[in-house]
Amino acid sequence: MSNSLQDQLMGAGLVDKKKAKALSKEKRQKAKQAPKGHKQVDEVKEAVKQNQAAKAERAKQLNIERQQVVEAKAIGAQIKQLIDDHKISRSGGQIAYSFTHNKKIKKFYVTDELQGQLARGQIAVVVKQSEAKDEKSNQYELVPQAVAEKIAQRDDSLIVLQNTRSVATQVDEEDPYADFQVPDDLMW
Repeated sequence: MSNSLQDQLMGAGLVDKKKAKALSKEKRQKAKQAPKGHKQVDEVKEAVKQNQAAKAERAKQLNIERQQVVEAKAIGAQIKQLIDDHKISRSGGQIAYSFTHNKKIKKFYVTDELQGQLARGQIAVVVKQSEAKDEKSNQYELVPQAVAEKIAQRDDSLIVLQNTRSVATQVDEEDPYADFQVPDDLMW
């Protein structure tokens, strides 16, 4: 009495013997393919692992970029602090001192003493940029040579003018202009 469903369907005439064999064969094939299905699951797991690894790599890159932005802001704050702490006052300056910055001639007024120090390389001109990076927001300051070197270590693009101390050079004996020295503080 415990006939299988297949036997019952054949007895009722709903399924013939060929159809029953085809169904049993299909059932066996599905049973054999079941272990192969595990490989598909493994492939899905591998894809998930690769996706997670890619997300982790992207997150790592974003963290590195964020860290670089934080470091750049810290360096900018250090430079601003150096300039603010060591800037040399130009008040009372009556001598126009011209220099170039970004292919434009800039000018501010200095005292006679500051002009000599600039010519000898004892002080330097640096640009102090405000938050807006446009040309009009640049402010030029004078700082001692040692401070200018510290600023140059952090960002050398902020050094506008840094004269080097000239070492006595050998004069060519046949130079027709050897007797005419060019002054260090030549203004243009």
